[in-house]
Amino acid sequence: MNPIDCDVLASGGGMAGTVAAIAAARQGARTVLFERHGFLGGAATAGAVGQFVGWETRAGRRVIAGLAEEIVQRLQALGGSFGHGHFVMSTGHLMDRVEYDTEILKVVLDEMAHEAGVRVLLHAQLAQAARRGRAITAASVLTKGGLLEIRARAFIDSSGDLDLMARAGAPFLELESGESLQPATMMFRLGPIDFAAFDGMTAEAKADLAARGVAEGALPRAALHCSRVPGTDDGWFNVTRVALDASDPFALSDGEREGRRQALAAARFIVAAVPGCAGARLVSFAPQLGIRETRRIAGLATLTADELRHGAEFVDTMALGAYPIDVHHTGDANITFEELGPDHVYALPYRIAVPRGLDNALVAGRGLSATHEAHGAIRVMPTAMAVAQAVGTAAALVAASNQPTAELDPATLREKLRAAGAIL
Repeated sequence: MNPIDCDVLASGGGMAGTVAAIAAARQGARTVLFERHGFLGGAATAGAVGQFVGWETRAGRRVIAGLAEEIVQRLQALGGSFGHGHFVMSTGHLMDRVEYDTEILKVVLDEMAHEAGVRVLLHAQLAQAARRGRAITAASVLTKGGLLEIRARAFIDSSGDLDLMARAGAPFLELESGESLQPATMMFRLGPIDFAAFDGMTAEAKADLAARGVAEGALPRAALHCSRVPGTDDGWFNVTRVALDASDPFALSDGEREGRRQALAAARFIVAAVPGCAGARLVSFAPQLGIRETRRIAGLATLTADELRHGAEFVDTMALGAYPIDVHHTGDANITFEELGPDHVYALPYRIAVPRGLDNALVAGRGLSATHEAHGAIRVMPTAMAVAQAVGTAAALVAASNQPTAELDPATLREKLRAAGAIL
């Protein structure tokens, strides 16, 4: 196939990659986005997470808007979301969320990317990256028509696993002693559910049932968390736990099998034991595991948990977040969940998206340069979308000026983001 040229190439069409590509295209950049599935959305659609959490502080102050909020509004207009609401997590904490219909989200993302002028290439898998000195020159993508070489001025790795950065030889952060990759989850859809009875359970009753499920070996973690599919009596359950390194192809394959095994056992327990679920059946598994953590880039700066806790300020702040530190354990059924204050907000600096040693590459999504603990807070999708809007905007700016990503003026970036509705 003949090579194609563009200004910005985004590798991976999850929520981060899609938002980054839309942001770049709206800045006038010729933008290409490729994705291995036949639809966009990543963990939100292929992983069927079913909800976006972490839009505001516990006190109700909104910290994320811009393109992420536009997606919510479009979902609501098509009947694919109830909009912003709240729920009690399995940890007992009150949390804000947006529940959505995964199928309608696919259409919303299709339309927004198309309207922005993004050239979307589905059913496309990264093969290799070409590099000259400190610059990536092209990505080779395996398509139905064969290998396609895509040349760009700026490259965004929004693949989650940072496959493009790995192929390009970028440096990554290592796990510290005692740390392990957060486990993955196989979401499953169950219904119909009597939500009056399900939601009517006390926190104590739900916790007792979850503990019973863990003791019986039916639930891999102590949770009975469910997000309702708008317009239905079905819910997506997030109760499985699969320990793996998803960058290992054989481990990933084994993990998909283990995830489905766990999901079936959990679904049977829920139908047999949980109020409101006696008439339900397993409707579907998510198309793929939901992966919380794999590679993290070594960036110009590395965000720490203490910087989140103390609300550190940065001259190059590109997005804000408020979601707590949330680390799922490998080896037991628990999680570490640390709230940071009733109205606490933290900043994410642009430098954590800039890989060391590369002049024309940026990272969007869960692979930002952050410690394992800080990653547990900033990995959620609303935060990822806020960062992605900044990264896509930055990619368009550096492609137009032909300057290294490290030399982008943060004031210019912040001005563009505010003009596009982002909260800084």
